Amino acid sequence: MRAGERGAPGPDFSLERAAAARLGAGARLVCGVDEAGRGPWAGPVVAAAAAFPDPAAAPEGLNDSKKLTPARRAALLAALRERALIGVGVASVEEIDRLNILRATWLAMRRAVAALPRAPDFALIDGKHVPDGLPCPSEAVVKGDARSISIAAASIVAKETRDEIMRALARAHPGYGWERNMGYGVPAHREALKRLGVTQHHRRSFAPIHKILLQD
Repeated sequence: MRAGERGAPGPDFSLERAAAARLGAGARLVCGVDEAGRGPWAGPVVAAAAAFPDPAAAPEGLNDSKKLTPARRAALLAALRERALIGVGVASVEEIDRLNILRATWLAMRRAVAALPRAPDFALIDGKHVPDGLPCPSEAVVKGDARSISIAAASIVAKETRDEIMRALARAHPGYGWERNMGYGVPAHREALKRLGVTQHHRRSFAPIHKILLQD
């Protein structure tokens, strides 16, 4: 039994089916869009778009990435790469500082949708806002990663992609613990900033980092 169907907890395809019904005849590819990394003090924000031309191909166990273990996320990512259409978009630290985190997140989402191998007819966006400039009709879905299988898939892709970016940055900049904290402002990261200073991968527009720079 697939998650969210026949009373099982978790997301299902109800929102995708409703969106496709509104589109009418013709191609009706509905994608889900989610992001990872809005809150950290370091690293980019990453968005992903995911769609299932054949809903029956969706792997079992898809859910909000935060509810899954790292091992389960990795296994689902491997399955999604084989069974789903996937697009990934990244907004850099420089873009976050220039645009602000919300607009940089929207930029990453636009890039993710544009990166899909097939243009979607509709997009379900996790959260309260629809990014401007998307190439298709869209709908914001609060807590969408717990309601829509496509958004749940996108949340896993975004999370796993960003975690790998942060692990690579951790190897280049040891001491901050990014391989564990993924750039979030945990105590160990705070202490490392005092010892090692601010890197080019820190978000200088974020208040804690800006405060450190003013003290230097």
